[in-house]
Amino acid sequence: MTPLLFAMVASFLAATGARDQLLVARLAAALGRGNGLLVVALASSATTATIAAWAGAMLARTMSESAATMFVAIALLLAAGECAWPNRERAPREPTRSLGAMAIVLFARQLTDASRFLVAAFAVVFATWPLAALGGAIGGGAAVVLAWTLGRQLESRLPLRGLRIALAVLLFVLAVLTGLSARGIIG
Repeated sequence: MTPLLFAMVASFLAATGARDQLLVARLAAALGRGNGLLVVALASSATTATIAAWAGAMLARTMSESAATMFVAIALLLAAGECAWPNRERAPREPTRSLGAMAIVLFARQLTDASRFLVAAFAVVFATWPLAALGGAIGGGAAVVLAWTLGRQLESRLPLRGLRIALAVLLFVLAVLTGLSARGIIG
């Protein structure tokens, strides 16, 4: 149960203000809150969380304990970098109504976002990838549901950039501590 809870909370926090969440909010504002957009966003979130957890589990099989810990440090570092990276995308002027196009774009954005790096790390640490995948899917799904519900208000109500920077700093510190632990420098 621990990997599910950790992955769920970490995925939701890491997905707050992320590119996929902003895209869903902007599409919901421009096109209306259609059920198709919500289904595509939730399906993409579940699929990418499952892929990340499975990939983490496959890597964990080939690693020693210290290598697995170093992998987690690298995943945390990548997640920190992704959170710190500024999102300069603008709302689409003439957004597509194609659910297939939305699915492709969301899938590509979610597959390499901070949330999925963390899901992969939890799959490595806890060695129960289905629970990490489920937690990642729930957390990522909650983030896109929030975006779909709030639409344009998401960006105006929440200090997303500040939250992303704070999360990046926290993830960076955790990455450094985990890396030092993997190298045996700290206990």
